[in-house]
Amino acid sequence: MLHHARAVSRGASRPLLIGDMPFMSYQADRAEAVRNAGRFLAQAGMDAVKLEGGQRMAETVRAIVDAGIPVQGHVGLLPQSEKAMGGLRVQGRTAAGARALLDDALALEEAGCFSIVIEGVPARLGAEITSRLSIPTIGIGAGPDTDGQVLVLHDILGLYERSPRFVKRYADLSQSIGDALRAFRDDVSARRFPAPEHTYSMPDEEWKTFAAELGRPSPRRTFGGRRR
Repeated sequence: MLHHARAVSRGASRPLLIGDMPFMSYQADRAEAVRNAGRFLAQAGMDAVKLEGGQRMAETVRAIVDAGIPVQGHVGLLPQSEKAMGGLRVQGRTAAGARALLDDALALEEAGCFSIVIEGVPARLGAEITSRLSIPTIGIGAGPDTDGQVLVLHDILGLYERSPRFVKRYADLSQSIGDALRAFRDDVSARRFPAPEHTYSMPDEEWKTFAAELGRPSPRRTFGGRRR
């Protein structure tokens, strides 16, 4: 993630850059979490970090914030906890579940988060959590009433065959990319590519000089029984 974050920071100078802390970089040990969060700022040029979890991560968030590192929280559907949640399922559909998510968000705000991502919750719950926080919320599958919206780039571009319900595909690049790759394969197999217009030339006189220095034509190599 540090490698990816460095690549982003080299090319993006205007936006707020938030490094998404990977699984097990902050869960096991609070001091390690602070050190790893600091690496995103010191080594990767990030402005802040994001981590998943509500009340159970509040003290870790507080420790990172106390170290001078801005933190964005993440509640609702937590992709890093997919196994514990029994899959990528909508969260907060019961009264008890909704209250737990609201408490998670309030705990993260109190711990010092400057904003919170709300993922995979009913729209009315996304609106209610947003109304009760003083910090911005960013929704992904949380309805239209959060303060901002985010989607995974690959989903927007239609690079996956399937997408979650909350995704709006703005393109279908998977079909275009597949068609292009199949056409390339077919052209290579039929020896239509590379064509003369895709190759480089050499002056005849230079080639004759080269051939004369060799004294005789080179034997053509074979690959898999085919002459090349």
